[in-house]
Amino acid sequence: MRIAMIGAGYVGLVSGACFSDFGHQVVCVDTDTAKVEALNNGEIPIFEPGLDELVAQNRKQGRLSFVGDIGQAARDADVIFIAVGTPSRRGDGHADLSYVYAAAKDITASLKKFTVIVTKSTVPVGTGDEVETIIREARPDAEFAVVSNPEFLREGAAIRDFKHPDRIVIGTSDERARRVMSEVYRPLHLNASPILYTDRRTAELTKYAANSFLATKVTFINEIADLAEKVGANVQDVARGIGLDNRIGMKFLHAGPGFGGSCFPKDTMALIKTAQDNESPVRIVETVVAVNDQRKRAMARKVANAFGGNLRGKAVAVLGVTFKPNTDDMRDAPSIPLITALQDMGAEIRVYDPVGMEQARRVFENVTFCDSPYECAKACHALVIVTEWEQFRALDLKALSATMATPVVVDLRNIYSPEDVTRSGLLYCGVGRPQPAAY
Repeated sequence: MRIAMIGAGYVGLVSGACFSDFGHQVVCVDTDTAKVEALNNGEIPIFEPGLDELVAQNRKQGRLSFVGDIGQAARDADVIFIAVGTPSRRGDGHADLSYVYAAAKDITASLKKFTVIVTKSTVPVGTGDEVETIIREARPDAEFAVVSNPEFLREGAAIRDFKHPDRIVIGTSDERARRVMSEVYRPLHLNASPILYTDRRTAELTKYAANSFLATKVTFINEIADLAEKVGANVQDVARGIGLDNRIGMKFLHAGPGFGGSCFPKDTMALIKTAQDNESPVRIVETVVAVNDQRKRAMARKVANAFGGNLRGKAVAVLGVTFKPNTDDMRDAPSIPLITALQDMGAEIRVYDPVGMEQARRVFENVTFCDSPYECAKACHALVIVTEWEQFRALDLKALSATMATPVVVDLRNIYSPEDVTRSGLLYCGVGRPQPAAY
């Protein structure tokens, strides 16, 4: 099939590349001419494992191309995906749908045959209705159907998630559109990927409900971790004890510094606003957002507590600044409020991240950027592990102990056992575990 993907950002680029790998003809459209030129030169603007090879292979086979003008791409397409950004609107927290509606308007002049228009962007309930109205008012003669097909991709594992999804949600009441979407995803039938067909509004709500529920699991185990520290329990064992219950499951029960990234913060807030607008508040999700916001900055107090509450003049090494491993995404990363709070307490900050250094330089001021974990830790009073990169899981702990001014490790991801760290001569502070006395 011929597919036009409007938006060559994270979702659009990954989806377009994967659809082309299925054998479809895909044209990705983006208004950022510099990005289009870079993509046509083989430069990938985001870090996602395997994406550069996937794009290069399908460009070489002639199944994937990048353009700046929507006209020809939309005219030839059987399916047009809208995969533009929907960031939180400044000032009120609602999803900013201006890019979605602009894309809908840009499509109208190019519709020449029956076309399925799919919102792949994460959008509030009712957005598909508005997209349909925009197109219908501009082109009452056009044959089209608007479908909701939310994405469920994890940064760092997006290609696998796309090709081996837990489910595919398709929201439409149009039988022709259903047949077209079935053909789009036909290559996944061999993987027995379940396709849930529902109405458009239900599909839109499903995306927000899924992310908000996962965010709730993260926040729940973080609060249990705080309680575990107070009573002398181990949150990892608690998580395993409850996660082995199939009704609960193990995923998203890892205590840490709070959730971040491009999805959970904005999607939970958008769901809250939608609920408020419809006079049906989601109190649990409201609490999740409030607790998570407080937690990120509170992690700085955990570092300070290792020194009796005083960080004035202390040098702190921060390992990992992206919101999760295998991405360079810094959006709403827990490292940002953490480092800001540490600086407010008078600490000097050194930073290292395997992939996110370029993005970090755009975010942080008055920090020292280092080329390795060991350079980062040199002469520091504390080493803080913020992002659980694999590169940090097997550090030479004795070498760290020898190079640091004071041997304190604050492991906000619990990637080390306290016994291994203390055996190497370091003071260990984890999350949701019994805490040592101050250094």
